Amino acid sequence: MRPVWSGAISFGLVTIPIKVFPATESHNVSLRQIHTADGGRVRYRKVCELDGEQLAQEEIGRGYETATGTLVPITDADLDAMPLPTAKAIEIVAFVPTESIDPIQIGASYYLAAEGVAAKPYELLRRALQRSSKVAVAQFAWHNRERLGLLRVLDDVIVLHAMLWPDEIRSTDQVPVPDVAVSEEEVIAAVALAETLSGLDMSQMRDEYRAALEEVIAAKATGERPAAPQPAEPASAQVVDLMSMLEQSVQEAKATRGEPATVHPMPAKKRTAKKVTPAAAAKKAPAKTAAKKPAAKRKPPRSA
Repeated sequence: MRPVWSGAISFGLVTIPIKVFPATESHNVSLRQIHTADGGRVRYRKVCELDGEQLAQEEIGRGYETATGTLVPITDADLDAMPLPTAKAIEIVAFVPTESIDPIQIGASYYLAAEGVAAKPYELLRRALQRSSKVAVAQFAWHNRERLGLLRVLDDVIVLHAMLWPDEIRSTDQVPVPDVAVSEEEVIAAVALAETLSGLDMSQMRDEYRAALEEVIAAKATGERPAAPQPAEPASAQVVDLMSMLEQSVQEAKATRGEPATVHPMPAKKRTAKKVTPAAAAKKAPAKTAAKKPAAKRKPPRSA
């Protein structure tokens, strides 16, 4: 693995020379543009719009276009001469708790390595990050711009995450928020489903789209016909019963894991006492039976 950048970490008065290696790699299947009529490759040519000549890469520079359309040439020497303390250094500005960093700011990741005399200060910073249970916020200049970075420890290596500046994060004010009512029972059922689906092993995750695309390419390359896709079920216009769908999802997730299917207990709904009017009470009251009079005693017959 070749380094993509060399510089130093500035840690107070300590300077740690480091090399930067890419921490990720892309496994995307690269597709070329072709002429559909004859299959010829479509290429882009870099042509000067003033003289129409095609240019080689060494003939191409950079420039900034002003509001009036004027192009101001900017050379590598101009960029290297800028008075930036972070031009060749990753300058740590603060140590903060991990949970204070919003994941939306985190971008590409890089491994930092140190050798020789830089090994000891590198190890010192690594242990300081581990023991403090914090991450370091840093600034560095790379690819013609100053960037915000995050340093943390992964295994025994310091990792640099490029980050977006706060003003590069768009506000959520313009995002429509649904205005719907959700019952407490539905929330509890959704939480039960989330707990059932917990414990994911990320190492088992697989890019199904890339695998399917590779199968299509392999089939067409050998003159075979790709397998026909399974027909998608049409979207239903019925009103969905969220509670039954959530409970069914919990049972299916448990069945996949080989767990016994159980119904998640739902809180009983509170019953409010209904007011009973006197008229209604009279209707519901049992009918009163008339009291029976005691039987009259028979008089003994008169003797003659």
